[in-house]
Amino acid sequence: MAEIDQLLSVIVAQGGSDLHIGEGQPPKMRKHGDVMPIREEPVERDEAARMLSEICGPQSWEIFEERGDLDFAYEMDERSRFRCNFLKQANGYGAVFRLIPTKIASLEQLGIPPIVKEFCHLRGGLVLVTGPTGSGKSTTLAALIDYINENFSRHIVTIEEPIEFVHGNKRSIITQREVPVDSVSFPIALKAALREDADIVLVGEMRDLETISLALTAAETGLLVFGTLHTNNARKTIDRLVDVFPANKQAQARAMLANSLRGVLAQLLLKKADGSGRLAVNEILIASSAVSAIIREGATQKLQDVIVAGKGQGMQFMDDAIFALLQSGAVSAHEAFMKAIDKSRFKEFLPTDEQALSNAAGAAPEDHKRASGDFVKAKHRQSR
Repeated sequence: MAEIDQLLSVIVAQGGSDLHIGEGQPPKMRKHGDVMPIREEPVERDEAARMLSEICGPQSWEIFEERGDLDFAYEMDERSRFRCNFLKQANGYGAVFRLIPTKIASLEQLGIPPIVKEFCHLRGGLVLVTGPTGSGKSTTLAALIDYINENFSRHIVTIEEPIEFVHGNKRSIITQREVPVDSVSFPIALKAALREDADIVLVGEMRDLETISLALTAAETGLLVFGTLHTNNARKTIDRLVDVFPANKQAQARAMLANSLRGVLAQLLLKKADGSGRLAVNEILIASSAVSAIIREGATQKLQDVIVAGKGQGMQFMDDAIFALLQSGAVSAHEAFMKAIDKSRFKEFLPTDEQALSNAAGAAPEDHKRASGDFVKAKHRQSR
């Protein structure tokens, strides 16, 4: 057993999501969004070097020493796999390990709206799954790919850095390529996918002009392309894609995007009011003639109205989804306020004096949940 496994086992046993190693400080765990120490003793340089070099091997360790960064996946045992990032920082060595479940959760288990399955039935175009770091994008993408794998006969090529969820062949053929192990870069791997008889391509990170341009081209040529961006909602996603291009190319980029975009699934994770974990909340944009026209015009400020009006077609505005969770008591007013786009909509539900705050802080988790739900329902009745 590797030395680092002792700490990684704590993450698995206690339901954590990340292990943070930093030279000169105690190892810490992220659980339900909060960071807490695992032990009191700090990690010394020799211990950090032993733990980190043992699991990446001499060649990768040499690359890390030279570059100061290293990304790879580590399988502790058949049930526990981690995405690893080694880094050099002001105090010495550091590392972050993200737990990757070996069993891929279904869309239903993740609480993703059923309409999202329609993206899996498409035969071409671009579908974007977006959200900040740690919002569960990879988990949702894995569920989408697994749904296709179970229900359709397709050739799916994934391009990742590193490979996170490992897919076995079911009805589909899954080809998983890791950057830079199996291909030098995302653009090179994406170009190659056009010659690999692929039906579907998953691009793990769309972060540069060449990758985004190639993804749009692939979607226009008939491939179904799933990609990710670090944006919180549909409007920011469209703006980010277009803004990557030089000013003299943005009109062309908007035209390509208007033709190829099929949908945006933006995702955030909110802490549950009872403290038992986190749950996903989504904004859903489904491409339509109105959406295409807005993209061509560059009038993305109109997208919110289209999403709200498209509720009957399965679209969902992020703040509406957060408000529904707040009304049900699933999340606290504070959590809803912090994650909302239009914070003024949620401000009235926050406690307004110190007494209310102290009552909220001192309440038991179940009381917290019940009080939050009752408070919102009362406000809702007043507004009517």
